[in-house]
Amino acid sequence: MRLELMGGKNYKDLGCGGALGKLLKGVLALIVINKAGGLIYNKTFGDGLNQLNTNDYLVLAGTFHGVHAITARLDPTKGLANTQYQQQQVAAAANTGGVAIPSRPEPSSGLEVLESENFRLQCFNTLTGTKFLLFTDTLQANVDVAMRKVYDLYSDYVMKNPFYQLEMPIRCESFNRKLNSYIREVNNSR
Repeated sequence: MRLELMGGKNYKDLGCGGALGKLLKGVLALIVINKAGGLIYNKTFGDGLNQLNTNDYLVLAGTFHGVHAITARLDPTKGLANTQYQQQQVAAAANTGGVAIPSRPEPSSGLEVLESENFRLQCFNTLTGTKFLLFTDTLQANVDVAMRKVYDLYSDYVMKNPFYQLEMPIRCESFNRKLNSYIREVNNSR
């Protein structure tokens, strides 16, 4: 599901002129939320961003988790999808001599992208329910590629760490180093 927010303040409205727009480029922040909606990792990469305190990050994680759960249940094409699914089953049965091959329609994925005038939030929801929220500049290209690389780093340096406990805050120095290096590379390539 894609949600676009318009009418927000731009950099000039904030009294920053174009300078803040030049500071905020590329990947701005990363938040990782566990399947229960708890914040397990947050990192800001932009120097010009407003700094949030820990409580604000916890509220943001819990709120996003709730909104994501609600949007996963919203499906404006539900009746249409069920009709198409039934038609595909009938067609599949006709093509295979009366034996239907079982398949399921794709479940709704929930909120995936939120765009405003100032930033873009991309959500990647893993099969285990962990959510990666990547905040980027609105002009950042290949956000899906960057998100995949962040997930690969998480898989390699956090999940393979024998001292990491699932659903607990991420405290892995090698993950931090590799993530900072990758984000610096992405931000400098622009």
